[in-house]
Amino acid sequence: MTTSKERKARIGAPASVPHRPQLLEWLKDPANAAAYVEAALDEGDPAGLLQALRNVAESRGGLARIAEKTGLNREALYRTLSKRGNPQLRSLTAILSATGLRLSVTPSEARSSKSA
Repeated sequence: MTTSKERKARIGAPASVPHRPQLLEWLKDPANAAAYVEAALDEGDPAGLLQALRNVAESRGGLARIAEKTGLNREALYRTLSKRGNPQLRSLTAILSATGLRLSVTPSEARSSKSA
């Protein structure tokens, strides 16, 4: 019995297709980028939010270009957006601005439903 991996190898099909190029292309649209970052915020995972911001930055020309636009040191930007990063509000707003996004505050659903 052959496995699907063996069948794909036999016909020359790739075992998997990388999704990153399609993601970065999709994130070039400001509405998609905003929805993507907002979804990461909704998850409540700081590392996930930083990964989302890295992806958006890469879709907008890369971290070196974003560093140039924000005036932040490139190495500091890489550290800020790393899994262990802890960006200051000033850095976060600069990164968002350089990628065409901004912070916005809305009532949480739990809070708004209690006051109704």
